Amino acid sequence: MSASNAVRAVYPAADERIYVTQPYLPPLREFIPYLEKIWNSKTLTNGGPFHQQLEKALCDYLGVEHIALFANGTLALVTALQALRVTGEVITTPYTFVATAHSLLWNGIKPVFVDIDPDTLNLDPSKIEAAITPQTTAIMPVHCYGRPCNVEAIQKIADNYNLKVIYDAAHAFGVQRDGSSVLRWGDLAVLSFHATKVFNTFEGGAIVCPDARTKQRIDHLKNFGFVDEVTVVAPGINGKMSEVNAAFGMLQLQHIDRALERRKEIDRLYRTLLADVKGVRCLNPEEDSTNRSYFPILVEPDYPISRDALYQHLRDENIHARRYFYPLVSDFPMYRGLPSANASNLPNAKAAASKVLCLPIYPDLADDDVHRIVNCIDL
Repeated sequence: MSASNAVRAVYPAADERIYVTQPYLPPLREFIPYLEKIWNSKTLTNGGPFHQQLEKALCDYLGVEHIALFANGTLALVTALQALRVTGEVITTPYTFVATAHSLLWNGIKPVFVDIDPDTLNLDPSKIEAAITPQTTAIMPVHCYGRPCNVEAIQKIADNYNLKVIYDAAHAFGVQRDGSSVLRWGDLAVLSFHATKVFNTFEGGAIVCPDARTKQRIDHLKNFGFVDEVTVVAPGINGKMSEVNAAFGMLQLQHIDRALERRKEIDRLYRTLLADVKGVRCLNPEEDSTNRSYFPILVEPDYPISRDALYQHLRDENIHARRYFYPLVSDFPMYRGLPSANASNLPNAKAAASKVLCLPIYPDLADDDVHRIVNCIDL
């Protein structure tokens, strides 16, 4: 009898819905003093005191040199490409949220999809060189599920071919590699602070910059291109984070370590309970280099039912798991006509998209609910 079967009778299905994630919200009373300061100052945006404080606090917490805050991660991706003057073709992964590729189209750049590694589900460095053409100017990998890419191999290719590297690090808040922030790799790294992320500012995002000059250009671009009251140097956008969002980020930083530790506990419990469930595979644990932003399982052919049938079975039990990432970005209408979107070029990504199911994980998820979820999986 598996561990989950042993507790089946103790944790029956419940009427309460469990979603794949839930935003972490500190006690409301702790946020009120921040709002009072905003009301008193009447500074709501345009790089106010909380905006400046959060940029500095995030640099200190994450161990990076410079950060430019944004209203959301997608605007940050769009601006990162503009800041580096990326054009032509950019190599990226089809196994990601659509914003990764959308940011390229918004800039008039052609995405070139390359297959993923079947074990890490990140962009496979061994497939990148074959996709490089004279029009290639950059690589945009994704630290999928907060698990670091093979940054050394990607950087070596970029150096050999004089390519820029912009990491979509939406999942990778606080993630380290070899004792330092994974956000230090590449020319730029882009974070999301959306409500679904481990660190949220309601909505928000950021670009991690290696030097003050690059940050200055990004700050101009996110504020319509203004340098001063009468000088505009670029066709920028309004991407600024508000004071309310920045203040909430300052409060979140006081709780983030505890939230990440709880995610680690839930990850361990899932792995223990799922260990004997035939046909379900967990990605290899990376104890020191992931933030447990997601908990994906792969539903293999020897599982009693298909991945999609399991997805529906869980929904019938009020458990809202998600098929991240299905369909592949390369399957959507605006991309599927690209030569690189052909399924024959992306066998590992297609396989992952048909197998992966992300189970609920968030700090307020109770152990009893984890048992309930696993009981539903252990058919």
